[in-house]
Amino acid sequence: MDKYYVFHAYVSGVVQGVGFRFFTIHRARKYHITGWVKNLYDGRVEIEAEGKKQNLILFIEDIRTGPSYGHVSGISEEWHEIALPRYKGFSISY
Repeated sequence: MDKYYVFHAYVSGVVQGVGFRFFTIHRARKYHITGWVKNLYDGRVEIEAEGKKQNLILFIEDIRTGPSYGHVSGISEEWHEIALPRYKGFSISY
């Protein structure tokens, strides 16, 4: 049986106003990841993503690169194993 994980991250850099949230949604769908992404008032982006570990690893590699108009300078992240994903899809949270 596959194990599922949740990845919670705060992404800093030039990550607002450059299509970062839409980039994140596109990558989440590509790797069958569920969860959400949102802008924070301090200029960072927060992500909560759930899925199989290998898919999350590929997703995070893409997030570290970011969209062409953005620049990721850092990611603080936490990982936890979960029984089953809690989200049905991936969306922008406000």
